[in-house]
Amino acid sequence: MSETESAVAVVRNGTHGVGRFTVQTWFQLVLAAMAIVVLIGAAAGAQVIANTNSATDRVMNHTQPALTRAYQLQAALLNQETGIRGYAISGDRQFLDPYNEGQRIEVQATDRIAVLLAERPELLTDLDAVRAAVEKWRTDYARPVAAGPSASVSAASTAQGKVLFDEVRASLAAQNTDLVAAIAADRESLDQARTLRNIVLLVMVVLFLTTGVVLTLLVRRLVAGPLSALTKASLRVADGDFDHHIDVAGPADVATVAAAVESMRRQVVSELESSRGQEAVLARQKAELDVQTEELRRSNTELEQFAYVASHDLQEPLRKVASFCQLLEKRYGDQLDARGKQYIDYAVDGAKRMQILINDLLTYSRVGRLSETTARIGLGATLDSALSNVSAAIDDTGARLELPARLPEVVGDPTLLTMLWQNLIANAIKFRAPDRAPVVRVDAELDAESGRWQFAVADNGIGIEPEFAEKVFVIFQRLHNREEYSGTGIGLAVCRKIVEYHGGKIWIDTSYRDGTCFRFTLPAPAPAEDDPGTTADTAVEGTSV
Repeated sequence: MSETESAVAVVRNGTHGVGRFTVQTWFQLVLAAMAIVVLIGAAAGAQVIANTNSATDRVMNHTQPALTRAYQLQAALLNQETGIRGYAISGDRQFLDPYNEGQRIEVQATDRIAVLLAERPELLTDLDAVRAAVEKWRTDYARPVAAGPSASVSAASTAQGKVLFDEVRASLAAQNTDLVAAIAADRESLDQARTLRNIVLLVMVVLFLTTGVVLTLLVRRLVAGPLSALTKASLRVADGDFDHHIDVAGPADVATVAAAVESMRRQVVSELESSRGQEAVLARQKAELDVQTEELRRSNTELEQFAYVASHDLQEPLRKVASFCQLLEKRYGDQLDARGKQYIDYAVDGAKRMQILINDLLTYSRVGRLSETTARIGLGATLDSALSNVSAAIDDTGARLELPARLPEVVGDPTLLTMLWQNLIANAIKFRAPDRAPVVRVDAELDAESGRWQFAVADNGIGIEPEFAEKVFVIFQRLHNREEYSGTGIGLAVCRKIVEYHGGKIWIDTSYRDGTCFRFTLPAPAPAEDDPGTTADTAVEGTSV
């Protein structure tokens, strides 16, 4: 069992009370309690709101409109009684119009009251009593009076009609009294329902606030407090007190984290002690490497000086060999046969080739070492210098050069860049196809994504097979013998060294099939402060030479 697992086991076996549960368990318990409170509150609130709505519906949609209709019914009956009495006194049938209109309103009012009080049978009894009294008054008095002439109405009939209508008034008064009492009872019930609703809602708010306070205290007790203590202990260890023990406290999962951090502290202390020993070893090794590096630097300097001096010293005996061989041929040429002259030619040619090879080696070794002249220069000027250096080869072969109207500016060594152009163009002319004049095309474009200029030097010569695309850049590597093409096999190696010295790369475009296409990149310089838009200069006048 690992140290961390042992610490966690101790935490699990030694925790009591709060520590028996994880933070997630405590939160689930509190959230479950909140959910129960919400459900109970929702049920109670729904019930009291339903009661409140029911009481409001009874008052606003039943008893109150019923009382209004009762007043309409009373007014309609009074109009009927007034109309019948006016007709009985005057005999004018126009007084029957209020009586007829009152009957129509009476029917509408009684029907509406019956609908509004359909669920209140005790109030419908009053409506039935009013209907019965009205029917009796109308049957015994109103209809006979309206049917006959007014002269036939006797005083006794008029007195009887008054008695019958008094009964109607009494039933109307009883109905209105009961309706007013019912409205008062409904309003009292509504007030009670509203009071209960407010109490329930207040209790729910108090319960929610209490639950929130409990949850806050629980978070502080179970999460914030232990995590704060763990943070302080961890920061104390991070500040360098690696021997400080991190106490285990809080819920099970927080205690487990604390135990893991404590185990990590012990591991860090152990690794730190080990690393301090290794650091001492590395310090000794670094000192030894510094000494070796200094020795290597001094040795490289001596080797460079030796190579430079040796190359110059080698030139003198080679010149003597060539000179004396030529003198030997001049003085004793008539005494030598053809084979002797051939041997002398071999010696002279070998000495000259050795001189060329030594000069090329010197050129290769000097790239990026002796010349440190770097400045913002236009490649057009370096290309012009290179073309001037190879102008004789261009004239002799009738070569045609297709050049861009403008070449960009770069930061570099003008001498090395001139050498780069000169080697590439000279190679394009030297390795020309025998059946056609050489054509050399130079292109330049800016790669906006990488921020580099990419250049291409393409020709229509004999080309290079793809399998030799890397070999040609290796020093002394030749693809042809000296009888076919002269050279030492160093030119392209010098080109690669110049390009890499300037922070770019060079390669052969193997997809080009009409000859050979060399591509190389150079970093684009930052815009000049006085002319941020200047990125190119005029290379040559025109597009071909």
